[in-house]
Amino acid sequence: MAAEGEGTLLDIYRALDARRQDELLEFARALAAPAADPRPEPRPAGESVALAIRRLRRSYPMLDRRRLMGPASALLAQHALQGRDAAGVIDELELVFEHHYRESRSAD
Repeated sequence: MAAEGEGTLLDIYRALDARRQDELLEFARALAAPAADPRPEPRPAGESVALAIRRLRRSYPMLDRRRLMGPASALLAQHALQGRDAAGVIDELELVFEHHYRESRSAD
């Protein structure tokens, strides 16, 4: 049975374009990974909002990026388009990631 599933999965993977293959791999890695705790990285002085998002994605690799895209994009836009202070936006981003992490843990 396992060999049949492997073959089917490989067939599906090969039929996808490169972007979808990456998404499938990311999903498979998330499924295979044990429930992990965040790996917080220290916040560097003068960090930009874009770099903070990258840091937080590394700190919370178990979170679904698609669910975070909306809130993170909205905060990035508030900073870039409305001139909101980067430090305040980063503070809020950290809360968003932590909230999504806690929410994902309670769903388990």
